[in-house]
Amino acid sequence: MRQSEPNRCWTPRGATGDGFPMPQDTAAPRARNPYRRLFAVPGARAFTLGNLVARLPMGMFSISAVMMIAGSRGSYALAGAVTATGLAATAVVAPWTARLVDRYGQARIAVPATLIAALGSVALLLCVRYGAPDWTLFAAYAATSTTPNTGGMSRARWAYLLRDEPAAVHTANSFEQAADELCFMLGPVLAAFLCGTLFPEAGTLVGVVLLVTGVLLFAAQRSTEPPVDRRPRVKSPLRARGMPTLLLGFVATGAVFGSMEVVTVAFADARGHQAAGGAVLALQAAGSGAAGLLYGMLRPADRVERRFLLCVAAMTVLMALPLVAAAVSGSLVALAGALLCAGMATAPTMVTGMTLVQRWTPEGQLNEGMTLAVTGILGGIACGAAAGGRLVEQAGPTTAYAVPVAAAACALLPALYGALRTPPPAAKGYAS
Repeated sequence: MRQSEPNRCWTPRGATGDGFPMPQDTAAPRARNPYRRLFAVPGARAFTLGNLVARLPMGMFSISAVMMIAGSRGSYALAGAVTATGLAATAVVAPWTARLVDRYGQARIAVPATLIAALGSVALLLCVRYGAPDWTLFAAYAATSTTPNTGGMSRARWAYLLRDEPAAVHTANSFEQAADELCFMLGPVLAAFLCGTLFPEAGTLVGVVLLVTGVLLFAAQRSTEPPVDRRPRVKSPLRARGMPTLLLGFVATGAVFGSMEVVTVAFADARGHQAAGGAVLALQAAGSGAAGLLYGMLRPADRVERRFLLCVAAMTVLMALPLVAAAVSGSLVALAGALLCAGMATAPTMVTGMTLVQRWTPEGQLNEGMTLAVTGILGGIACGAAAGGRLVEQAGPTTAYAVPVAAAACALLPALYGALRTPPPAAKGYAS
């Protein structure tokens, strides 16, 4: 990122030193809502709208594939294996896609990568529809691994546009995390509705249309796209100071998400309300999204490493609430309230973690750094889901709520190490 480059693309004439437009009436008080000031940045609303449209399918594709394959082939095992293969392929391919984005620009790489992924989804749909051999399902779904990290690209734009305003970057990261929660809360609901109401392939088909449309709209906003840095890469972000420890924290946090999802569905199923499991999990996402928006309105003064440690500690404490609710009451209503409260710590943890990623990633490699973080989360989700499912079978769903508590406690260790041992890097102007 060229720090000497003037901020021509978003600072309007007459803007204040913080990069936000001055009010028309200089005697009027400044807007106190940081989100209104955030979207006063020219071009911010346009690229955000396109990114939200592109991001919604991220919560649709997995459940659409499961419903489509299980409904056609009568095997949830096959459906789960196909989606797991896609997850593994994404963990390998996504960082390389992000590296190309950093090297050649968001628009030049995101659009063709999205089209390849869309063709993979369409191929999967056709293979299921026309009874192709099982191996073709694995190959088709693996092709979707080129889907670009749209959330990471949006965060990279904010980090560039607001590089001189750490407080505004904090607000932007909070908004992006709340948007993630919203998409992963609404996506499965929309996918289930489409597959159940129209036809089994409807969820995948609509997801493809939304993904391609959103990425095209996002890529068309060239004025807010970060400039590419063509300097030779000295090292991978994975080797940057502080990043390995931070990525371990993301893996443990992902395990919290994966185990909580499996255990909650099993808990609801054990009480004869399997369909309610998704609604109960949606409350966790709602609590997280609301907390993320509120967190973005704060102006934290502590070092970001210390804030991350405090957020992870709060997440560890709150993750014990579902275990207590399940053990004491055994009621889905009590569990729903506990999950709503527990979710309030996850968004601040993710917001602060992504701020650290922006801080520790070498210049010109921000998309790759954030994609590595997402890859760590996905790997943690897979491990957490496996551990949660195994403990459900061995000890029951109530006891299995100990898995997300243990995973959150594991995230404390790298957070503590980072707060105590990792020295702050030289300021890069876009994160604090």
